Amino acid sequence: NIYHSIITYVLFHWCDTFPVLGYDNMTKERDRLLDINNNLTLERDQLQSSYDNLTMERDAIQQKLTPLFTVFLFEEMCFKGWRKFGSSYYYFSNERKNWAESRQYCREMGADLVIINSREEQVRGVNIYAWIGLSDAQTEGNWKWVDGSPLTTVYWRKGEPNDAHKDEDCAVYLNEVVSLNTWNDIPCSYEAGWICEL
Repeated sequence: NIYHSIITYVLFHWCDTFPVLGYDNMTKERDRLLDINNNLTLERDQLQSSYDNLTMERDAIQQKLTPLFTVFLFEEMCFKGWRKFGSSYYYFSNERKNWAESRQYCREMGADLVIINSREEQVRGVNIYAWIGLSDAQTEGNWKWVDGSPLTTVYWRKGEPNDAHKDEDCAVYLNEVVSLNTWNDIPCSYEAGWICEL
């Protein structure tokens, strides 16, 4: 039968060439995929390089803008109750909060409770009863500023700190005292005004 012979012939030749055609096709496909991979790797590297360059440009622009923004920010603060003294800016509250809430208020403004480390800063205090950034809440008797630095210059009132109520762990600046020694320790839960420093 002629049809049978043709089918046999086609199958015979197809079976002989299939491994070769299959291997050649797989080799071509592998090469094509390698080319795609190489192109994607090259594109990734170019994108990374562009990203790195843009990051450096952004950082350079930020360095140029930061001083300008700082000046602008400080000028804006002056209109909202901030006062410049020396190299710092101070905010004197008219409200009353406990020590933690007062500190949170300052931190939300990008500042913290005042750290008084000079006679000039102590004299700068205003006519308010206000929290300062000094506490011994972590270790009784070990007074530290909010930045973690130890207390070195002191302006305690006579007999202070005395922990009179056994939980007087935060310091306030008292306005009614005539001398430089105006600090008192009181419970952190009490409400007082506060002084922020930036």
